[in-house]
Amino acid sequence: MRALAAYSRAHEDGLVGAAARRAAEVLLERRIVYKRSSGRPIRADWLKLHYPVYWRYDLLAGLKGLAETSLITDPRCRDALDLLEAKQLPGGGWAAEAKYFRGPGETSMPSDHVTWGPVDGRTMNEWVTADALCVLAAAGRLSL
Repeated sequence: MRALAAYSRAHEDGLVGAAARRAAEVLLERRIVYKRSSGRPIRADWLKLHYPVYWRYDLLAGLKGLAETSLITDPRCRDALDLLEAKQLPGGGWAAEAKYFRGPGETSMPSDHVTWGPVDGRTMNEWVTADALCVLAAAGRLSL
């Protein structure tokens, strides 16, 4: 979805843009992270903020993709955007609540050769914060 949206913007290709919107509809029908049948979270881990997400998925990754497809103002994003706003730390910024990477010096292989910031749910992570701010600005929930 993100790649299709980027290609469509770069090449002004309406056909590819339509494909990106159809892919986005899968997320929108599920309000980003919720089951259509019950309204409950699809996976608890998807409610946690990660950075980077790699090939996985979470609340912020879904919202970021919808911002890139210009669909972030769709009313079906409201619950996910509310949840993202609720995760803002009291002092500002957002924390990484979980991680998919192994940092330098961790014994498990493979590992990244960089540290992607703190992952404790309490300390601001600059990467997560930058993505959250971009999403909220695109949604018109933040004035810059």
